[in-house]
Amino acid sequence: MTLINLTIDGKKIKAQEGSSILEAAKNVGIEIPALCTDPNLEVVASCRLCMVEIEGMPKPDTACTVKVKEGMVVETKTPRLAKMRKQLLQLLLDSHPNDCLTCDKAGRCLLQKYAYEYNAVFRDHKGKKREYEKDTTSPYILKDDQKCILCSKCVRTCNQIEERQVLTMSNRGYQTRVAMDWGKHFDESTCVSCNRCVSVCPVGALIDRRSMKKGRYWDTERKTIKCEVCEYGCKFDVISKNGKNIAVEANKPDNGRPLCLKGRMTAELMYLDHPETPYKKEKDGFVETTWGQVTGLDRAIEKLERLNKE
Repeated sequence: MTLINLTIDGKKIKAQEGSSILEAAKNVGIEIPALCTDPNLEVVASCRLCMVEIEGMPKPDTACTVKVKEGMVVETKTPRLAKMRKQLLQLLLDSHPNDCLTCDKAGRCLLQKYAYEYNAVFRDHKGKKREYEKDTTSPYILKDDQKCILCSKCVRTCNQIEERQVLTMSNRGYQTRVAMDWGKHFDESTCVSCNRCVSVCPVGALIDRRSMKKGRYWDTERKTIKCEVCEYGCKFDVISKNGKNIAVEANKPDNGRPLCLKGRMTAELMYLDHPETPYKKEKDGFVETTWGQVTGLDRAIEKLERLNKE
């Protein structure tokens, strides 16, 4: 492993050759704001928040795309950068619903976090705002296009699983949106409710409906568990409040882990004090089902009963 010497915000550090400025900074505890990046996803540099100033370069560049070089000098917190980031955040807020007080993502929303840090606020204006409808046809995922910031993280993570690839970026310009199967709703799409998209969404555009309104983020506790349904061992958070387990949420997939509804529902059945009714998708949409069917335990139970009789 070859190490590169560089300076970030006056701090001399070493970084692995081939890594980006964003990665190098994060590894030494320097946070560069970013909305569209994820270590498990391809880099697209769409949000532009991670712009940094590099000595010798005529203008700022994105820290997620620029690779470290020997002797590089980088500044991440200059007044110029702060102004640029505030303007970018302001544009996002101008098309965003002002419902942070009631949004389930409050307390862990990156747009909320960076808007606070750079003093970007909601403002009244006569310009156009997004008016897309909410997709409430799934009992597992709520999709609210008004809150979407077009970071494409949901699309990229969905497309990592070859047999899924449900999400895509649709239309152009201000009409751009995330679409399922080119315009379908959850109940009629090929979505398998794995919640990969929910786990990577940085805002409240994609929300886990099974955990909605169960408790504010800062009022709950979380314990990470490992799924044992298959060899992938996907991770889930068991959410508790007042000593009771109230919900389960999928962690971001990593190391090739796909995430699936069966694993998530098995975690609900095993860990929740009062699990809600499970659902399965039929040709006419979602319908109530049994825990045995949604977890695949029916066949195992039938065989155990037969073996016991024998």
